[in-house]
Amino acid sequence: MGREVAAEYELNEIDDTLHGSVGSRLSLFARELKSRSSSWHSSSALRLPGNCYGSFVIHPNGRWYRIWANAMFLWSIYSTFFTPFEFGFFRGLPEHLLDLECVQLVFLADVAVQFFLAYRDAHTYRMVYDKPKIALRYIKGSLALDILGCFPWDYIYKATGRTEMVRYLVWLRLYRARKIMAFFKTMEKDIRISYLFTRIVKLITVELYCTHTAACVFYYLATTLPPAREGGTWIGSLALGDTRYINFREIDLLTRYVTSLYLAIVTMATVGYGDIHAVNTREMVFTAVYISFSILLGAYLIGNMTALIVKGSKTERFRDKMTDLIRYMNRNKLGSEIRSQVKAHLLLQYESSYTKDRVVADIPVAVRSKMSETLYLDMVSRVHLFKGCSEDFLSQIVVKLHEEFFLPGEVILEQGTVMDQIYIVAHGCLEEVATGEGGSEEIISELLPYDIVGDVTVVCNVPQPHTVRVCELCRLLRIDKQSLTSILQIYFKDSRQILSNLLKGKETGSKGKQLESDITYLIARQEAELVLGVNNAAYHGDLFRLKGLISAGADPSKPDYDGRTALHVAALRGYEDIARFLIQRGANVNSIDKFGNSPLLLALKSSHDRITSLLVKHGAVLNLEDAGSYLCRVVSDGKIDLLKRLLNLGVDPNCTNYNRRTPLHIAAAEGLHLVASMLIESGADVLAKDRWGNTPLDEGRRCSSKPLVRVLELARIVAVSQ
Repeated sequence: MGREVAAEYELNEIDDTLHGSVGSRLSLFARELKSRSSSWHSSSALRLPGNCYGSFVIHPNGRWYRIWANAMFLWSIYSTFFTPFEFGFFRGLPEHLLDLECVQLVFLADVAVQFFLAYRDAHTYRMVYDKPKIALRYIKGSLALDILGCFPWDYIYKATGRTEMVRYLVWLRLYRARKIMAFFKTMEKDIRISYLFTRIVKLITVELYCTHTAACVFYYLATTLPPAREGGTWIGSLALGDTRYINFREIDLLTRYVTSLYLAIVTMATVGYGDIHAVNTREMVFTAVYISFSILLGAYLIGNMTALIVKGSKTERFRDKMTDLIRYMNRNKLGSEIRSQVKAHLLLQYESSYTKDRVVADIPVAVRSKMSETLYLDMVSRVHLFKGCSEDFLSQIVVKLHEEFFLPGEVILEQGTVMDQIYIVAHGCLEEVATGEGGSEEIISELLPYDIVGDVTVVCNVPQPHTVRVCELCRLLRIDKQSLTSILQIYFKDSRQILSNLLKGKETGSKGKQLESDITYLIARQEAELVLGVNNAAYHGDLFRLKGLISAGADPSKPDYDGRTALHVAALRGYEDIARFLIQRGANVNSIDKFGNSPLLLALKSSHDRITSLLVKHGAVLNLEDAGSYLCRVVSDGKIDLLKRLLNLGVDPNCTNYNRRTPLHIAAAEGLHLVASMLIESGADVLAKDRWGNTPLDEGRRCSSKPLVRVLELARIVAVSQ
């Protein structure tokens, strides 16, 4: 399965080949790679794999099977288009066309072939050669529809007394259209063929097939009425020019089909000219359903054409990237080995959409965490570096894991380099190689599932001691250094346990000392970073991470460099659940930051009434250092809502600033009669004097605001009378 498959991914000017099929790049076991290069590399379709079950199977990438599959594709096109034609024009169909029913026997042969066709498991991507499993999969899958599609339903129809319902079963043959869909899907990824051309051909095929099928159904509706009533059908009552269709069965087949196709097309386009139309209830119902379907089909065609223009499909992005990559490698004259590895990885990336990272990217964090625990927790707990660590720590580790696939011969870690990833072997085999002077290599050890690589480099911050190379196709779980470090900063005990595990697993003492030094540094820096982590979690509303940080020992009342605690941040951002959780964990509700803000004041400024009520309920007070100046500034800035909330919380409306001016002075000077009314209702003294002896009424008269003066004079009269 070599060069003919690889040619699909080559440009015309490139003469090298990409060894291996797309499927083999996703195999998780070395058995597949060995059989790819040996047992299946010949051109025969029937092979006996040396490591299989003692019987012949057919490999899907063998030359002869590919020829057979292409032949089945052509027959599927015939069957898919002929089935509606046979169904609709059965009455009056020439005998030589009815004899084509025997062609269905070809598909019986394909049914037999499917019992011997190896397949790739949908979950593990492992090639399955076991004949009982192949047969069971086919029996549980499409066998029934394939067999029913091969039945000679026209002959059965005649033998059963022409029961009309029997003929409906001929539509089961349309299941073969899946072969046409698979063909177009393969063509779309072939960079030798224009993607625009492939998509346009596909869309034209869809449109032609829909109109062809509708034409056959239109004719069928006319022929299923008794002969005496056929004049009351769309074709029986039709008159085009000098041609009348009252005896339409006597007209040649081509004319009848073209007339039906014309009706289907003008109906789909909704541009009928009135020359052909439905004349009975059945035809009206089908026409209504067909036009409704045509609206959806038109939207599908327009949407796909729009996608072609904006070039947004995954397949087209893959084709463009592959083309640019090949041209780049040609221009720089890269070696064939590097070219093959680069192209193989690009194909692997395109095909590996089943990995966790790609599939669950849009799922909430909490759900993704549970999925990661189910998938990886058992494996991570068996890795020697993490033995003895707490479940909470391991749960944090598995959330940060990413799946990656590597092909044989690729280098994961290079000797002497500084890496920032740790890899856990999930499937496959790696080897550690020491490179000596003169390029000599010595295999140090073999790495199997549950082994870990890159741990010394990442944790100790030292160059990689050995080269790590892939022996067999591997699935690795990767965690970044940054992610690991952030988790270690939270879990003190687990960081020390990792240090102990690493020291036990390494023979060289100097590496252990370096590791111990690094861990000590991380612990010393942890306190400051924990505060930032807690405040960051509160800022983003990440309750899951906040609970983890505080459960690990973080102090919810500890301030950052600006004096802000997590409760300040939650009150400012409006996260009630975060604020409630912090209060339950003992956060100080009356802490003041360097700017003089308390959590309650920040909640008031941000109009978060629910958090304000929550803080007051748990004993929060404003603790304004200079309430008069602050209240005057609020009035001057026109923040009426904030002023109202402050007054409702009991702030004295008669507090003064450094000039002994009250908020009512400021409101009167600014001409804010509504604010003045609010302050007076809250108990503001209209007779208060500032350092110059001016009352709010004096300020109002200077402002020349009649509504304001009336409010202040009325308040003065009330105050004097009391």
